[in-house]
Amino acid sequence: MDLTRFAEICEKAVRRAGRVLLDKLGRVSVREKGQADLVTDADFASQEAVREVVFSALPGHVVIGEEDSWVSGASGLDSEYCWVVDPLDGTTNYVHQVPHFCVSLALLHAGKPVVGAVFHPTADECFTAVRGQGAYLNRKPAHCSVVGRLSEALAAIGFPAVVRPDSPDLKVFIEAVQACQSIRRTGSAALNLAYVAAGRFDACWSFSTKAWDAAAGVLLVEEAGGVVTSPDGGPFVPEQGYFLAAANLQLHRALREVIERAGR
Repeated sequence: MDLTRFAEICEKAVRRAGRVLLDKLGRVSVREKGQADLVTDADFASQEAVREVVFSALPGHVVIGEEDSWVSGASGLDSEYCWVVDPLDGTTNYVHQVPHFCVSLALLHAGKPVVGAVFHPTADECFTAVRGQGAYLNRKPAHCSVVGRLSEALAAIGFPAVVRPDSPDLKVFIEAVQACQSIRRTGSAALNLAYVAAGRFDACWSFSTKAWDAAAGVLLVEEAGGVVTSPDGGPFVPEQGYFLAAANLQLHRALREVIERAGR
């Protein structure tokens, strides 16, 4: 694998897609693909921009996007080289012109993320990682924080589009908000993970994400020195997308205790 070349293609793709999002900001058509789950024409345009970059350089690779899963039930995560893209993570923010959204793209090789990028276009911040080569923010090294106590931790949580009283995310939130210094709901799982990798957040988790939401961000956290598992403590599985990410093992263990208290 030429990971350096793949990383260059990855960054080029997310930056091009980010420009598409900025160009369409404030003038998009919006519809629901599920209850409270929005999609815009910018989602599709951004996804197409990623496809064009990847396919022009790597015509033999597979690209799976969030909108593919809705439109055609596309699969292919088991392909040798599979790119997974969330062309607009934070669509509700985007629709309301809240400048906290991103493009997330990862290359899976044999089912594991090996290259990833998360681009926050309104801040012009590109978080990148290559397996075994570290994590970067605008090409400067990125590292997780050293916070090891929940009482000192700023965490981020992702909720599903529809939150019900028995939602696992809500149950864990009720426990965690009493233990952490503070908790944020940003509306973008990919940026939550990127912020953990950059040392801004100390932890984040979600029971409702998919591969395209999390794959790039998980690689970022791991390469920045953090710990990522599934919420039950087992290995992170891209096909499922659920994750528990923390800056270090001590904090991760503390969060696992919180999840256990919540009955998960």
